[in-house]
Amino acid sequence: MILNETFTMSNGVTIPKLGLGTWFIDDDKVAQAVRNAVKIGYRNIDTAQAYGNERGVGEGVRTSGIPREELFVSTKLAAEIKDYDTAVGAIEGSLEKLDLGYIDLMLIHAPQPWAEFRQADYSEGNRQAWRALEEAYRAGKIRSIGVSNFLDEDVENILEHGTVAPQANQIKVTPGNTPTDLIEYCQAKNILVESYSPLSHGKILDNPRVMAIAQKYRVSVAQLCIRYTLQLNTVSLPKASSPEHQRTNADVDFVISDDDMMGLQDLGD
Repeated sequence: MILNETFTMSNGVTIPKLGLGTWFIDDDKVAQAVRNAVKIGYRNIDTAQAYGNERGVGEGVRTSGIPREELFVSTKLAAEIKDYDTAVGAIEGSLEKLDLGYIDLMLIHAPQPWAEFRQADYSEGNRQAWRALEEAYRAGKIRSIGVSNFLDEDVENILEHGTVAPQANQIKVTPGNTPTDLIEYCQAKNILVESYSPLSHGKILDNPRVMAIAQKYRVSVAQLCIRYTLQLNTVSLPKASSPEHQRTNADVDFVISDDDMMGLQDLGD
């Protein structure tokens, strides 16, 4: 069962292959979503400072009935934070809001602030934010550190100037929008790739070609997309608030053929 399967990151820390994304789940509702997911068998919960629900995620984990060390919790340093002092304070803020003792994985959410995404050079700011993450990692406050939405040149900046290599890069991966070169680059550098929004924020659910392939395997489009990202050897992080969706998202123990994997990759927008 996929919920029992894990990847091992470059530092030896294991992470469940399937996780629960919590983007757009309100802080007052996310604790119950987390408890529901953990009851089903999820052990990987993903949040971010930008989601505004770290407090609720922490509450859900603490009240799940499962020992803390059996759960993997990720969060992300806000994309707008590009200086060392602010990053240090924000890391402490996440630790305080989650209130879980430590964070399993913390990422820089994006290489640029969202208002300037892919438009400006924040290489120095990323180095400063990374230094703050490295210090928290060495202090044992964070078990692993990484990046999100980073292209290969953004990762190279960290590899060249940092003292700890990123252990993960969380990027958008979905049929028809698969950054194959970036995935291969990260995997060659022993950086685990995490796939967020495998359902393309729901936009792919009505795609006739994807629907036809899903029908062939007698699964839903959502299940097909999640399985697709898993077969790329990436962690899959579908967002789901209802127990029904959480349960069906985890029912992906089938295998997509090589031909259908290529068909999904070449889908086009």
